[in-house]
Amino acid sequence: MNRLVAVVVVFAVAGLVALLLQRRRPAPPTQPTAYPVPTQLDRADFTRPDAPWLVVLFSSETCGGCAAMRVKTSALAATDVAYQEASYQTDKDLHTRYNVEAVPLVVIADHEGVVVNSFVGEVTAIDLWGAVATARDPSSQPHSP
Repeated sequence: MNRLVAVVVVFAVAGLVALLLQRRRPAPPTQPTAYPVPTQLDRADFTRPDAPWLVVLFSSETCGGCAAMRVKTSALAATDVAYQEASYQTDKDLHTRYNVEAVPLVVIADHEGVVVNSFVGEVTAIDLWGAVATARDPSSQPHSP
């Protein structure tokens, strides 16, 4: 009789544990850290507001990856692409105005200041060139099969 009671108690506890585990919600998947990216720029805040395209590198003197991004982004300057670096140390007002919380941040904007693409963190020169090419000519984007 004692064994029967012990078996019933063990099964009852096991059933309760199984029920609690089933009701427990799993932890949510890991989410990437998201930093705000401006969606609209006032072209008058930046160099050559009359240029059809603008590439801005928001950077900081203390940012390890910003130097490499400076080299990659400055090469994008062209007749129809204005380029400006906005360093936190010298252009803090732009960082504040556009709520820039992470650097390096690259934004590509059209003639009206609409941000058509952006990159937070270091990216390859190929990705940058491709983004500017696609912004200038959307038909240049490769099509998925």
